[in-house]
Amino acid sequence: MSEITAKDVKGLRDRTGAGVLACREALTESGGDVDRAVEILRARGQAQAAKRAGAEATEGVVQTYVHAGNKIGVLVEVNCQTDFVARNEKFVEFARDVALHVAAAPQLLAISEDDVPAEEREREERIAAEQLSNVPENAREKAIAGKIDKWLDEVVLLRQKHVHEDKHGGQTIEELRQALAAETGENVVVRRFARFAVGG
Repeated sequence: MSEITAKDVKGLRDRTGAGVLACREALTESGGDVDRAVEILRARGQAQAAKRAGAEATEGVVQTYVHAGNKIGVLVEVNCQTDFVARNEKFVEFARDVALHVAAAPQLLAISEDDVPAEEREREERIAAEQLSNVPENAREKAIAGKIDKWLDEVVLLRQKHVHEDKHGGQTIEELRQALAAETGENVVVRRFARFAVGG
């Protein structure tokens, strides 16, 4: 099977609007067959959710989470398209779950890969290049990409498995978001978060 490239993932994203991780997984599962990957995304309800991804999400909730001992607090804004869904118990629970996860993840820099500051990514690429300077030239680029991929897993909210793996079956925040979007029939957007730590 040929390696799935960022260009392949972008192409599938442009075609379906599904999330980066969902596209990568579908391409891997289909062995790189784009048409089959589209079918996989549609079967999972992710392509339909993607069509709504462009729909404006102006309703929603702000949820808070304060950790026991009152040393860590989080504010999270999650948006949807209608007030009806914003009052939906599962929507509110999702927002609460995101707030709880953010409290447990002090290293978060961004909600999505697109939100990661360019200077942070460039710094990590420089560090990775220095650490891998003894790796042969032909393998270095792939090794650096692997390190950056791992770093993104640590700092991007949507890429992370929810801290309550038992409750959510090891799903990522993005997978939980997509499932909620498919279930509610609306675009669900994690808009922003703020994490406060005493003395932090």
